[in-house]
Amino acid sequence: MRILILGGSVFLGRAFVTEALARGHQVTTFNRGRSGPDLPGTEAVRGDRDSDQDLAALVARAPGAERSWDLVIDTSGQQPHTVARAARALRGHAGRYLFVSSVHAFADWPAAPVDEDSPLHDCPADSPPDLPFSTGLKAGCERAVAEQFGERSIMLNCGLLNGPYENVGRLPWWLERIARGGRVLAPGRPDLPIQLIDARDFAVFGLDLAERGASGSYLTTALPGSSSYGEMLAACVAATGSDAELHWVDDDRLRAAGVEEWTELPLWYAEFGEDGRPAGIWQADSRKARAAGLRCRPLSETVRDTWAWIQQRGPREGPYTQGGVPLGIDPEKERRILAGEL
Repeated sequence: MRILILGGSVFLGRAFVTEALARGHQVTTFNRGRSGPDLPGTEAVRGDRDSDQDLAALVARAPGAERSWDLVIDTSGQQPHTVARAARALRGHAGRYLFVSSVHAFADWPAAPVDEDSPLHDCPADSPPDLPFSTGLKAGCERAVAEQFGERSIMLNCGLLNGPYENVGRLPWWLERIARGGRVLAPGRPDLPIQLIDARDFAVFGLDLAERGASGSYLTTALPGSSSYGEMLAACVAATGSDAELHWVDDDRLRAAGVEEWTELPLWYAEFGEDGRPAGIWQADSRKARAAGLRCRPLSETVRDTWAWIQQRGPREGPYTQGGVPLGIDPEKERRILAGEL
């Protein structure tokens, strides 16, 4: 296949490029060249997806001739107006459009479990620029793709992505903290179920669907209960070979100490339903994707490979951040909680 990837230089986009090239596909990437280098073997086209002029140049091969692709993979669309612009420009130049959406598109998530039939946020396809993420922007992005590609579209509502080259830094933060050893604050309880999917498995599934000519929406993450927080941190200890000692601190104590969920202790979320299970955040129903061929590798393998990548990458400059918020708890605050001072 001839594949155009909007993005393609970091994390999930890189995983799609790597897998597509391994399968012998012809890959074009379209990005600004700011986030990272394009992989060897791709046709790299520089441009801004927010520019109609750059999109027109992307499809123009020569005067009177235009290029086309069998598949567009959009890993970088965040704002509906941006996705709508690209989908309009590519409608006559691509066979299918695979859009990487998110569980954030569902109106009930994370308060309640969701599946592909769960209602989306009301965010429309023509939403104005720079709306906050909390308004359900991915739902508007999905509508923008559907308006242009209809039955030729594939929506992948991804869960929490992990793996080598992760650019947010949730799992890398834990690996680096545990590698330093000593007493480590572990949040909540070790049997807390989590759903994590390796970006490489996500890319394999997306390309499998496209090669089969599939369409529709797929909630793409690991099965609920497939792993736990304790298993993840134990895998970090094993992968790093450190002398870290995990000390589990209950949710109420962490809240009382003013610890921020999701950022100070990455992947920690302490809202629970009446059944004692996390209130939706780790209960995304991915059975449809599983039936369509999604396979997720063991979490321990993802952890091990991510640590190998971190060692190859070397020290990182500056903190990991999510939405501009630094990830990770201050070492002194961690010490005080473990000592019972907070």
